[in-house]
Amino acid sequence: MAKYLISFPSAAMKVRDSEMEAVGHDAHAVIREAKEAGVYVFAGGIDETVAPALVSANGAVAEGGYPWAPPLNGGFTVLELPSREDAIAWAARLAKACRCEQELRVFGFDSES
Repeated sequence: MAKYLISFPSAAMKVRDSEMEAVGHDAHAVIREAKEAGVYVFAGGIDETVAPALVSANGAVAEGGYPWAPPLNGGFTVLELPSREDAIAWAARLAKACRCEQELRVFGFDSES
């Protein structure tokens, strides 16, 4: 079993305000199904009203993230699944619910996590 990240940046979700309630309902339904299936690890969205902080090894804090990196925002779901094919199927369900394409990535195995 591997853990898969299914995500989208905020800009990918081009939904009218009048559709947002339905999107939320549909996305939450997929998450409930993932929980019922026993594959759910985590889901949520980045709170874009809170600025990131860059924390160094000595504990110094700088406001903002890496200046050279694109902003990290949008929605994220982590599922633990037996195959890439299963991950693609769940990503398709989330894409339909969120009304936008989803990126799919696999986490590398780490025996300590």
